[in-house]
Formats: sequence, C-alpha cells, structure tokens
Amino acid sequence: MTTNDPDRLAPDHAPMCVSVILPVMDETVSLQETIRILLEENGRAITEILLVVCAKTTPESVAICTALEREQPALIKLRWQKLPFLGGAIRDCFDWATGSHVVMMASDLETDPRTVKDLIAKAETGCDIVTATRWTQKDGFHGYDPLKYFLNWIFQQIIRLLYGTKLSDSTFAFRIFKTAWVKNIRWEELKHPFLLETILKPMRLGATIAEVPTVWRARVEGASHNTFWQNFAYFRIAVKTRLSESAHLLKEEHD
Repeated sequence: MTTNDPDRLAPDHAPMCVSVILPVMDETVSLQETIRILLEENGRAITEILLVVCAKTTPESVAICTALEREQPALIKLRWQKLPFLGGAIRDCFDWATGSHVVMMASDLETDPRTVKDLIAKAETGCDIVTATRWTQKDGFHGYDPLKYFLNWIFQQIIRLLYGTKLSDSTFAFRIFKTAWVKNIRWEELKHPFLLETILKPMRLGATIAEVPTVWRARVEGASHNTFWQNFAYFRIAVKTRLSESAHLLKEEHD
C-alpha cells in the first residue's frame, strides 16, 4: 500500500460501533435531551459520546458535561479541545474517536437526534458516509432565515454542478462516517467551512455517499456562533478542494 493509496480507506468489516461527537458551547437542556434521545433510540450501537468543550464554553455547560461523564464514565467522555474553533474541535474528536463509525452533529437540537437512527441504519448497508438532508421533503426548515434559505439553495446547486453530484444538502454537517475516512484525510479548515470540507474531500476521493431526510429547527437555547458573512468562506474551500489532486487530500504517513 502506498502512502496515498485510497485503499486504506476501505471499510473494516467488524460490527458497527458508533462514536458521537457533540461540541458544547452554551447548551445545557438541549444537550441533555440530545443525549437522552441518542441513547434511548441507539443505545446498543453507540459506544462513546465525546463532549468537546473549550475555554469559551460556559461554566454551566461544562458542569453539565462533567455530571454526564460522572454518571456514565465508560460511555460519555469530556474532552478539552486542542485546536481552535469549531472545526478544530471536531478535528480533535476525529483523532480521539475509537468507534468503527463517527457521527458529527450539534448539541443544540438543530440536528434532530431522532435522525441518528436513520443515519445508522443507512450506514449499515455499507455506505462510506450518510448525510442528513433538509431539502428532499416539505417543511425541512423551521425558523430558518429567508435570505439564508435562498442563498443556501443557490449554493447547493453550485456544489452539484461543480462536483457533478446528486447530493441535495452538502452544507448541513449532520453525518455518519466510516471512521477510516475522517482519520486518513488531510483536513485544513478550523472554522465553520470545515463542515463543508467534511463532505467535499471524501466526495473527491470517491466515497459512497447517501442521504436521509431530516428536519432543521432553530435552536431555542444559546446563540449561533456562525456569522452570516462567514458562510461566504465556503466558496473558497469548495473551489480549492475541487482543483486539488486526490492524492493531496490524504494524510502522509508522518502527519
């Protein structure tokens, strides 16, 4: 196997065990509800929940995370991120994850935890990645800003043309991956554009990707940390990834 051989991304045929990544900033009630639903509906499949916090995480949220870890230390693990920003937090968790699959989602209920069972069920059919989509059913958005809704739709069409994909929702970072994909790709972004990077680089490397429908609802707790203008930075990673050679998207063995 050569250093940049995509075969090292081939699936492991061991039984599925899922690591769930939950970045936490100012969530308390929504975090607890997310975990309750995850375990209620997927208890046998989930082998670890990584709660990742940083210096800006509120003391109340850290306290909740600490209590959750204390209650179930074999399952729930509190981690302090090393890399900065949201993308950095998830990249750290990619390195820490021990499951055969990794779920990336939010802890504020904007990513519906009841969709995780559908992500897992679809992943069990052998897909490398399964991503949730808000665009394939009516009422996929609740409380979404109308201007952002229009711009999001336009951007989805640009990605479809640029990458020749049929995916309807490339920007919603609610996904399950075979863990080998997240551990072997060379990630670059640290802020919110990282969320788009997590689908574009596997796409360029030939991952099999499926979608399942979900519903997005505006958070009722805490505040969004993704500014409106930051969304335009997505164009940069979209173009850069499309123009990159596939071999350059994978980590070198010494990375």
